[in-house]
Amino acid sequence: MRLVAFLAALALPFTLAAPAAADPTSWKWRTVYSADGKAGAWGKVSVGQSGFVVRGNVRDVPGKACSWAILRAQSATNGRWKAHGFYYCKPGIGTFRKNYGSVLQIKVQVCRGTAKQPTGSCSKQRTIFTQGG
Repeated sequence: MRLVAFLAALALPFTLAAPAAADPTSWKWRTVYSADGKAGAWGKVSVGQSGFVVRGNVRDVPGKACSWAILRAQSATNGRWKAHGFYYCKPGIGTFRKNYGSVLQIKVQVCRGTAKQPTGSCSKQRTIFTQGG
């Protein structure tokens, strides 16, 4: 009986020291295609240390144009929307990452364009994260 109590006392600090959530909570979002189907983006939204992190991939097909993934996020503090664009101009898959603080929702839109700006053939905006949803 004393041996069991001794072993339980030894194991207690190890169970208390383990982090409550070693794996961050994340939400995957499926591929969003541009209107012409030549560009696509997919990824996930994760909970970071000071907010949310969006990690994604952008796929481009051979041709003259580039693929764009445009992220829009609504701030939880003032309600304003901010947009950030990521482009990839080589055939294949490129990656991107964007850190956000407190946001109410995040949307993504995929377009075709040049290396300077999206020019058209855009998808509809798709919500990839909603606070409390």
